Formats: sequence, C-alpha cells, structure tokens
Amino acid sequence: MATLYLASGSPRRRELLTQIGVPFIPQIVPIDENALPDESPSAYVERLAREKAQTGLAALGHPPEAVVLGADTAVVLDGRILGKPADRAEALATLTALSGREHQVLTAVALASNARVAARLVASRVWFRPLAQAEIEAYWDTGEPQDKAGSYGIQGLAAVFVSQVQGSYSAVVGLPLCETAELLAEFAIPCWQPPALHSQEGAGRG
Repeated sequence: MATLYLASGSPRRRELLTQIGVPFIPQIVPIDENALPDESPSAYVERLAREKAQTGLAALGHPPEAVVLGADTAVVLDGRILGKPADRAEALATLTALSGREHQVLTAVALASNARVAARLVASRVWFRPLAQAEIEAYWDTGEPQDKAGSYGIQGLAAVFVSQVQGSYSAVVGLPLCETAELLAEFAIPCWQPPALHSQEGAGRG
C-alpha cells in the first residue's frame, strides 16, 4: 500500500483524516499563496491544492510508494476571497460583512503520486445569523479568528454564528471527506484502516 503524506500544517485536516481511519505522515510545505491576476476563487483554491501536493512530492524526492495530499480552503463573499485576518480591525470588518448573510466556502483537495495528479473542488454555502458588534469583538478576544480564513472557525466557537450549511460540512472545516475518500480509493488507499496501521502517523510527528 502507498504511504500517504499530508502536506498541511492544519490540525483540522489532520483530525479529519484520522476520523475516517486513514494513516498519514504530516508534512509542512511552504508555497506562495498569493492569487494570480484575474484568477477566480475556484481556480485559486484548486491550484493551491495541486501545488501543495506536487511540492510535497518533490520535497520527498518522488519516492515510488508516496502519495501526497494537498488541500486549500477559501471563504468567498461577493466574489472576493476573505483570507486570514491581518489584524483585529480586518477581522472585525470581515465578520461584520458576513453578519446576516450567505457566503461560499470553496475547498479543493488534490493527490499527487509519480504517476499522476488528481483533484476535486467542493463548493458549500454557509449562512450567518445577524451578529451584534459586541459579540464580534468578544469572539476576536477569544483568539480563535486569528489564523482562520474568513476570520472564523465553524468547528469552534463560531459554530453559534452559523444558522445553516448547504453542502459539505467537513469541506467548510477544511477537508471534504466524501470526495477525499473517493480520491484516496483511486490511489488504492482505503479508509477505515486497522488502528495498528496508524502507528506511522505518530512516528511522523517527531
């Protein structure tokens, strides 16, 4: 069986892969995450997912048994990507813009091996209830929004802001599990592997 590497520092993606019984070795892959001129949000997230997977494979030296998973998520409002906030003011402005409205979350997942690269893109819709300024400020003070695309984490404290999700909840968190499982199967990596096989994940954490 191939060895799966996860080219991501996201603890959420690690938790989601573990949830479906897939052992992996974590790998940090730095890439340029700036959007290209006139690049659409969907093209942007799929490009980054592919680049993470391919860069991770190259960093390993292209071993024949390796498969690398890369993923990227973008929160999109009115066609504009809302990235991680640079500071408090940007986070408050982002959350104020999301208040009482629907936005889109795009997540792409890609797998790369020496033989090929394959990717899937998943679009989900998320609705926020109206937010009071005081609770937006209180949420910032928790520290949770600081490293989150769109300045919120649906799996965390911001769950109380979300009135409805249409699409893949796991994709909004950071990894679409249904589509990821389908891709893994194409690379002969099954889900629900016996717990004994998961020892390689712990070994890879150093």
